[in-house]
Amino acid sequence: MTTQQSLSQRNRNRRMLIAIFAIFLGSFFVAGVLRFSGWRPSGLKNHGELLQPPSDLRQMEPVLADGSVYRWNPVERTWRIVVAPPADCTQACVELAREIDVVWQLFGRDADRVHVLWMGAPPAGVKKTTVKLQSLRPAPALRAALPRVDDAGSAGRPGVPVYVVDPNGFVILRYAPGFDPGDLRTDVARLLKLR
Repeated sequence: MTTQQSLSQRNRNRRMLIAIFAIFLGSFFVAGVLRFSGWRPSGLKNHGELLQPPSDLRQMEPVLADGSVYRWNPVERTWRIVVAPPADCTQACVELAREIDVVWQLFGRDADRVHVLWMGAPPAGVKKTTVKLQSLRPAPALRAALPRVDDAGSAGRPGVPVYVVDPNGFVILRYAPGFDPGDLRTDVARLLKLR
């Protein structure tokens, strides 16, 4: 092999080594930029507003309409969808209850691991369907612990906010008035996969 061929081979090997390092370190650089810019794959994003810090309801003992105490009982791994409508909520609450009933039914076999807690008596138009809607007696302290509970939405998106409470009693997600029920279903279905 001549000196010219050996220099050519050496330069080609160096370029290849530099290209490998560039690809290797470049992927770390791109990953770091994406990570610190806040980008996340759409499959990992939640649709509801993640509450930071989550509201702690563990010390509160909600009372059901029949007078019994509703226990958080984290061992059962039960997730809760909480609705705290204002007293004068009528047609919007009937529609919301219907949407939540559809969402609850779509959980299928996991539906037993989701309780729907309705603060106060549901409006007269709410049909008793298959949803495990549990009516809670009005509790000002519990209502006050829900972030922006009295935000009735804007003129374009009126309604009632909905909350997701984890098995331990922490309010972790909030859905603004007028939210898409499919978003609630997607988020809670992901949470149900956590064991």
